[in-house]
Amino acid sequence: MKSKSVRIVGAGLIGTSIGLALKAAGASVQFLDVDSKAQLLANDLVKSGNFENPDLIIIATPPSAFKSAIEREASLNPQAILMDIGSVKTKPILEVSTIEGLLSRFCGTHPMAGREVSGAVSARADLFLDRAWVITPTEETSGAAQEMAMNVIKACGAQVVQMSAKEHDQRVALISHLPQAVSSLLAAQLSGSNPESLALAGAGLRDTVRIAGSDPKLWGEILAANEEALMPLLISLQSDLSELISATSGPAKWESLVAAGRVGKSAIPGKHGGKSREYSYLPIVIDDRPGQLGSLFNACAKAEVNIEDLALEHSPGQLTAVITLAIAPEDIERLSEFLTKDGWNVHSIN
Repeated sequence: MKSKSVRIVGAGLIGTSIGLALKAAGASVQFLDVDSKAQLLANDLVKSGNFENPDLIIIATPPSAFKSAIEREASLNPQAILMDIGSVKTKPILEVSTIEGLLSRFCGTHPMAGREVSGAVSARADLFLDRAWVITPTEETSGAAQEMAMNVIKACGAQVVQMSAKEHDQRVALISHLPQAVSSLLAAQLSGSNPESLALAGAGLRDTVRIAGSDPKLWGEILAANEEALMPLLISLQSDLSELISATSGPAKWESLVAAGRVGKSAIPGKHGGKSREYSYLPIVIDDRPGQLGSLFNACAKAEVNIEDLALEHSPGQLTAVITLAIAPEDIERLSEFLTKDGWNVHSIN
């Protein structure tokens, strides 16, 4: 993206994060937003370029503002390539198709990344790193428009995934829009609850309702725009709930529920969209003193074992801590032996 000029219409979390990544890749970036404060903040973050006739225009508005924004920008910049980053793809393409001559220079896209917080103030240049970023070109999309969209995605460090707009909307209904609806439904049940009960809430509840903190206006528009694909999933969930409620009471039905959930969870791919992997876990007791974590990581590197994930349990004032390493099953015995010989306090959870 070096030497390219990019105008981003919409200075929210996603738009501003794209701007930061493109700026780092050498592009000149400027923002437009109906919110003057958001526009000013986003432009200050990227040290906005002063240019007209941008090479690329990225529409990063809520769904309700998409058509008016792209009509305006397409008219004012007849040579520019345009792309969007919206969570629903069928509706924008239909709206673009009503604007004469625009389909050839437009490419629909959707970065599969986000945060439960919103706005330019929450933007991160690394938000898309190693994440999937869908493109939905049509038969009318020019090679130049598709290439520009792919260059943006690569500059942001994401992985290009191509599919049709309809296929995209069906997939995100399952993996994004249904979770948002379910998380919001669950969190809504907490309203009016006894504060003393909620004070007992642990990680399970907090993890489950995390995305319930999303922007109501934005997500209201997103869910409405993809209602056709979302409703069958909600009906299926309703059917499962009805069966669960009417089933014979006892441990068996709840065991079946949890078992089915485990099967579904195991179907989620691993890192970077790859095949889901099962890891072995190795707890290690370490002293609470500076440099312990670094020394442990160096020891794992010497053993030529990759750490896939880790968890650290430590209470303030405690002289020791437990760090649990997640590693490939075939490496567990070798790493355990290596660290034990190296003087580490290694335990087993088998």
